[in-house]
Amino acid sequence: MCATLRADHLDCDGAVLFLFDIFTFGLAWWMGLYLLSRDWSKVLLRRAGFGLLCYAFALAADLLSRFVVDDAAAGWFTQLRQTLIFLPALFWSGALFQLLPANNGLHQRLERAWRWGLAPLVLAGLLLNAGIGLFAGDSGGAVRGGFVGLGLLVFLPLVLGFVLIWRHTLTTRPGNAIGLLLAATIFFGLGVALLLFPLNLLPQSWVILAIGGDLLLLGVAIAMLDAFDEGEALRAAMLRSFDAALIIALLFGGMVGLTMFFSTGVTPAMLALLLATVVASIAMQTLAGPLESVLDRVAFANLPQLRRARADLRAAAEALPRVNVNLELAGLDEAEFARLTRRALSYYGDLSRLASSPLTRLPLIDERLSARSAPDDPIERATELKFLLAESIARLKPRTQGDFGASDEWRYYNALYFPYVNGLKPYSQRANHSGLDPASSQALAWFRSAIPERTLYNWQNTAAKLVAQDLRSRMEG
Repeated sequence: MCATLRADHLDCDGAVLFLFDIFTFGLAWWMGLYLLSRDWSKVLLRRAGFGLLCYAFALAADLLSRFVVDDAAAGWFTQLRQTLIFLPALFWSGALFQLLPANNGLHQRLERAWRWGLAPLVLAGLLLNAGIGLFAGDSGGAVRGGFVGLGLLVFLPLVLGFVLIWRHTLTTRPGNAIGLLLAATIFFGLGVALLLFPLNLLPQSWVILAIGGDLLLLGVAIAMLDAFDEGEALRAAMLRSFDAALIIALLFGGMVGLTMFFSTGVTPAMLALLLATVVASIAMQTLAGPLESVLDRVAFANLPQLRRARADLRAAAEALPRVNVNLELAGLDEAEFARLTRRALSYYGDLSRLASSPLTRLPLIDERLSARSAPDDPIERATELKFLLAESIARLKPRTQGDFGASDEWRYYNALYFPYVNGLKPYSQRANHSGLDPASSQALAWFRSAIPERTLYNWQNTAAKLVAQDLRSRMEG
């Protein structure tokens, strides 16, 4: 059957490798988008997602370099692959640093060094080296030496991140996710080392594919850790996204593949069309929620109530597979319950995120829904949780006159009420704070003039523990 594949030069083994390349490309592209779609605002997920997307583009460049006829174009794609293949290591070293405990002083120093030193240096070096190879016609020792130097520059932080994760997070994170992360990091590092110093034991294409497998395992580990932090279930939501992406990619990409199989062969144009079809079909599925929101804003610009209702329905549908219904809230220790409460407070103004919080399964919420004969759906549960949090925050308010005070007894109430319930963003330069009531205006001025951002963060952590204690006492009472 392989002999009938009109790839012009592909034998049976080559055809199998080609199909495996396409599958790996699509899998890496989906995993990268899936991590980004979980929560774009999280630095950890952004770096892990971008690392996978860079790998997918590197694999696409490697595929195109093998099938273009023009030597100059083949050299361009090869240079692009060599540039892109080291970016996953850069992004993953930054992701590993993000996994260090936030209260660890080393975390802050490494984050600053990565963001303002390593990342700009490596990116500038890769662009310079690629430019020399493309435009100066230097494909020899200078370019090779530049890539080796830059590769070492991203390889060493990867090793450092591995050691620090092994030392500092084994007791604070789920063991299966950390074990998978560490094992995949080892093999990923070995793959990068083989690209830097090839031993000719395996073809380079196979090494690139092996790196892809390691990256996918790292992506799964990061998703597991994020689900643990959020108190969410992972398997159902992840499998749903993967199944939908696979079916749609097979449906649309399969039509291009059949055309190549029976008619055109693996020509550069058809290969580019196949890759673009896989990219578009997977992106349309994985990012369906944000895309539908954009379309709603365009199509229903004058119908805000309809947009809001559709957004609530999407939020409920997305939250259902992420709710961890098996989590026993009564069996959680105080620290874990406080951590989940802190997370829920940070999503106070976002019902779609609050709907997936395990705290929506509190017995108090069951009682309140039953008392008002409300439907038992994620949005109603998130709304009740929001009311519960607001009531617990109100209990922190000192029993003195006025709505704002700057004394010590007000600090925990101020730290939660004004940023979360009231919606103040005191340290944001782009936030619109016009039309504030007098108490909010005083609080905004107080935060900006007297309270450092780190101090507010610490107060919020302490206040979240008080809210968690209040919720537990009401749950047990």
